Amino acid sequence: MSIVVVGAVFVDIKGFPDGIYDPAGRNAGRVVTVHGGVGRNVAEDIANVELRPTFVSMVDDTPSGADVIKKLQNHKVNTDYVLTRPDGMGLWLAVFDNTGDLAGSISKRPDLDALKELLDEKGDEIFCKADSIVLEVDMDKDIVKRILRYAEKYHVKVFGVVSNMAIASQRRDFFQSIDCFVCNVLEAGILFVSDFSSLTPEQLSVELQERITKANIPSMVVTLGERGAVYAQRGGERGYYPSESVLVRDTSGAGDAFCAGVAIGLTYGKDLRDAVRIGTHLAASVIMVSENTCPRFLPSELGLDIQIQE
Repeated sequence: MSIVVVGAVFVDIKGFPDGIYDPAGRNAGRVVTVHGGVGRNVAEDIANVELRPTFVSMVDDTPSGADVIKKLQNHKVNTDYVLTRPDGMGLWLAVFDNTGDLAGSISKRPDLDALKELLDEKGDEIFCKADSIVLEVDMDKDIVKRILRYAEKYHVKVFGVVSNMAIASQRRDFFQSIDCFVCNVLEAGILFVSDFSSLTPEQLSVELQERITKANIPSMVVTLGERGAVYAQRGGERGYYPSESVLVRDTSGAGDAFCAGVAIGLTYGKDLRDAVRIGTHLAASVIMVSENTCPRFLPSELGLDIQIQE
């Protein structure tokens, strides 16, 4: 049994300036290429807590695609359900300023149509023994519908993430079937057509609970960057969890690690606040490095009593 992650693979091309970033000028610096994509990052983050997730996705038929699979396998991610197809991976071009914050980006989404056939043929095999599912909600709606049907069939909890909130917000009915949805405050504003920037974390946690109750969403966690995160359950707990103070090098991938931590916690017996604590710690570990994923942790370091699978 394992956490099943369903999402896209991207190749991230990231630029970092040597000095103060000038958005209107030419900036000397360094450019690095790393494996990315929300789903791919989450799968590797879960594996780096010595768990053994199963990844359902696609890569393209190039050496880069083969490298993605090889790296995931080295981290002990089950890649049996990663298809190889032309245009199976996306590209993300990003520029960061001298503080490590994202200054601008452009992305090219992959073609994931082949996943529909995979899910039709092997969905029962993939999900019948899943501990939980982490799902990119902004994938093709027919893919999302299939996964939610399997989750209902096998009574498996679903945790939602997003790479493009503008797409996901058009599918508000899906969120009613997701046990916990994790996003940042800007994405929450798109979902609820509101500007939450003037609210304190305490005020936002109250507002968030009211919003998810009206929208019939089971629970949500909203990250606030350096201010931490708020969380709320429909008819249950709500609250605020502060961020960890660390030296910021690169913020990309922090949200994915946060989601991985929340999903791990909720899958293996933690309440929502404790799951947010785990997500906060994994996110802090990511922003200190230039990689998109967290370093390796033992489950016991995160307060988890989970037997490590060999």
